[in-house]
Amino acid sequence: MKELRCPHCNKVFNVDESDFAALLSQVKNAEFDAELTRRLHELEQNQQARLQAEKQAEAARQEAERARLAAEQQLQIQTFQSQIQTLQAQIQQAEQQKQLAVMEVRQKATESYMRLEAQLKTAQEQVEYYKDMKVRLSTKMVGETLEQHCSTLFEQNLRQMMPNAYFEKDNEVVEGTKGDFVFRDKSDDGVEYISIMFEMKNENDATATKHKNEDFFAKLDSDRKKKNCEYAVLVSMLEPESELYNGGIVDVSHRFEKMYVIRPQFFIPIITLLCQTSKKSLDAKRELMLAKAQQVDVTDFEEKLAKFQEGFGKHVLSAHKNYEEAIRQIDTSIRSLEKVKEALTTSANQLRLANNNAMDLSVKKLTYGNQTMKAKFDEARKNDQK
Repeated sequence: MKELRCPHCNKVFNVDESDFAALLSQVKNAEFDAELTRRLHELEQNQQARLQAEKQAEAARQEAERARLAAEQQLQIQTFQSQIQTLQAQIQQAEQQKQLAVMEVRQKATESYMRLEAQLKTAQEQVEYYKDMKVRLSTKMVGETLEQHCSTLFEQNLRQMMPNAYFEKDNEVVEGTKGDFVFRDKSDDGVEYISIMFEMKNENDATATKHKNEDFFAKLDSDRKKKNCEYAVLVSMLEPESELYNGGIVDVSHRFEKMYVIRPQFFIPIITLLCQTSKKSLDAKRELMLAKAQQVDVTDFEEKLAKFQEGFGKHVLSAHKNYEEAIRQIDTSIRSLEKVKEALTTSANQLRLANNNAMDLSVKKLTYGNQTMKAKFDEARKNDQK
């Protein structure tokens, strides 16, 4: 048996082993339950605290994300506003440029219209002038007046601008024909860069036979070539109702090379236009002149060389004949000398034989077979010995 004291009433009571085991089991279960309850409470508190912390962290993250998105949105808004301002400035600038362009176009259109009106007025005045002039002048005087008119235009408008230019009546008749005027101009260094043959044609309305411009193309082209001109220009009042010739400068190069037909009001423009075009090829013309000069030099050299070769050939031919004559005479002399040589050689052989015979000659041989001479020589030897 075991004694146990109650902690509340301080009463002592006895318990056996089985009761004690039961009480001990109750105490342990109670403590376990209490500890479990406490632990569960702590876990619950910890879980709540963790959940609360996670909620706060998530709330803070969401708040930071909202702040970041708000900042990005604000930046985008500022960027869009800046772009809108830039586009508005560009639109304003484009509008200003458009207005300036419109004003400039209007101004140019106004100026062009005024120029056209002035040109139209001038053209009308010239038409009236020529109509009136045709009524008053004969056919010959009509043509001469047109030439005088073009000459006056040149002197008034181009002479000071082209101090090196030549513009004169073509008075040189070549193969029975000539043009009306020849125009040439040179650069400051003397290189001719343009030349024009002009033909002026006019006709009185009362003239019975009406000519066409093309009636004079072939002659004008021929005159151009005879005078070595690069261009040909027909200044014509013929076919006054023709829309083609009244429209401006007419290029007829498809029929005749570098040929144009104009009304008198285009006389100054055609010269200016052709001069500007030809000046672009001035360097090429300089090179061509240099090449031609070099060709002339080569030709002169070749001519001099040909003359030298011709004279040298004559001298060589004469020398060759003299050489052949000398060779012939030398050959004749050689043949004569060979004959002399042969004779001399024969004489030398004979002299050699004679010398040999002389050297081989002795008293013994001379006295051989001659007893009298032998006795004489023997006697002379004995006398010499005494």
